[in-house]
Amino acid sequence: MKPPMHADARRYKAFHLRLSAFICGFLWVSVVLGAAQYDLVIQNARVLDGTGNPWFRADIGIAGGKIVAVGKLEAAGAARVIDARERMVAPGFIDVHTHIEIEDGILERPEARNFITDGVTTVVTGNCGLSRTDVAKFFAELEAKGPAINVATLIGHNSVREAVMGTANRQPTAEEMDRMRALVEQAMRYGAVGFSTGLIYVPGTYSKSEEVVELAKTAARYGGVYASHMRDEGEKVLDAIAEALRVGREAHMPVELSHFKIDNQRLWGWSEKTLAAVEAARREGIDVVVDQYPYTSSSTNIGMLLPSWALADGPEQIRQRLTDPATKAKIIQEMEDRWAGRHGRKRLDWAHVAQCKWDPSLEGKTITQITQEKGRKVEWAEEFQTVFDILLGGGATMVYDSMGPQDVERILRYPNTAVASDAVGIPEFGVGVPHPRSYGTNTRVISKYVRELGVITLEEAVRKMTSLPARTFGFRDRGQVREGFWADLLIFDPARVADLATFEKPHQYSAGFDYVLVNGVPVIEEGRAGEARPGRVVRRASAN
Repeated sequence: MKPPMHADARRYKAFHLRLSAFICGFLWVSVVLGAAQYDLVIQNARVLDGTGNPWFRADIGIAGGKIVAVGKLEAAGAARVIDARERMVAPGFIDVHTHIEIEDGILERPEARNFITDGVTTVVTGNCGLSRTDVAKFFAELEAKGPAINVATLIGHNSVREAVMGTANRQPTAEEMDRMRALVEQAMRYGAVGFSTGLIYVPGTYSKSEEVVELAKTAARYGGVYASHMRDEGEKVLDAIAEALRVGREAHMPVELSHFKIDNQRLWGWSEKTLAAVEAARREGIDVVVDQYPYTSSSTNIGMLLPSWALADGPEQIRQRLTDPATKAKIIQEMEDRWAGRHGRKRLDWAHVAQCKWDPSLEGKTITQITQEKGRKVEWAEEFQTVFDILLGGGATMVYDSMGPQDVERILRYPNTAVASDAVGIPEFGVGVPHPRSYGTNTRVISKYVRELGVITLEEAVRKMTSLPARTFGFRDRGQVREGFWADLLIFDPARVADLATFEKPHQYSAGFDYVLVNGVPVIEEGRAGEARPGRVVRRASAN
């Protein structure tokens, strides 16, 4: 006969019986529900995780829009399985420099087909100082529309300044500075990821560094990034870099130097100096990185050909300056000094009309060609008159052949360069002759600079398009193939990725991405774009 069990021993045994029952129940539920363990499993993948590490073989389990497992998952139950068949799986690309928030943008074309076919799953808009000033309203409209891609925004200095001061060529009053600070603060509270400037554009070009620093400090209090289209990208580029670094230093915030380039033909090769300046700042302790589009041509408005003072105070004042003989002569002289003297140009055959809504017949032509068609002589004063005619007629978006291939490659090789398109809107397919970067930026890096020229490796290219931009803008759960991250993923064969858009025929979608997933939902399947629009608003981390 067994001796009676001690009370503590009885409690101990009862506890273990309950624990065993719980474990058995848990295992039974796991088996029964195994079929629903994942919404989607990607099998037989070669994973480029976005960090720059070599690829590795793994399966990827997705549930609730996020990556929940990376490893050997062939026995796991899933609602759907995609066999990657040894193709690469990488994070979706993050394009940190776009202009899709206003005209011809994400609200008009939320399917964002030019981006998804280029492997882009997340964008940052509001660059170059141009943004929606009411960020809360913009985000509400985005969420109501439902975009195919994820969207974050900066708050733009030019837009803020214009909302308070118009296009006045003067310094703000104390009251105006307070109003501008309030607009920046409001945007940051609603989730803007930082503060952008476009210091060659009206009206931001009229500001002094002190104004920029003070507004940047407001964004810095909320953890924002300072993203700058600098005041100069040619003759005074080193001074412009120093000004941007001053903002980072005094506002105590990270700095992103936008579309880093050398746009003065006389100074091609200077990227060695500009990158050295960036590296010196990093050694000093300033968190500064750059972004770049992989082309030797830029794109912006036709007004940048004129001196900035000529564009102040609105359309009527501009018209008066361009029709007053003395003022017009002064403008022409300054333009000739700049483009013929400092830039070494002989004519405006490097300036192409990309889109001219009031006269589409000009699209695709250079200023020199248009001048000749008007029966004018090809000389500076006559070509500038053509520019004035287009500006007064309603303006135009231009493409400028301005950079050297050596600088483009050197900047791309720099480890802290992110790839970014500077896409101007989401083009209406077939309309105008836009810069091909709006269609093929990321695929161009892979097809030309990785596969054809070997400038960088595929692993490094993917890092520049994923984890580097995610780190810069504080996207803590995007940009890597990692458990707990959103399932923004690409499945592709690197040998087939190709940018098809050219300057002559830009309206061509990129090829080679077999699957593109945004938040776990395919927006491209077997190379074909679908109708799904699973994108989200991406707010600054502390505002989510």
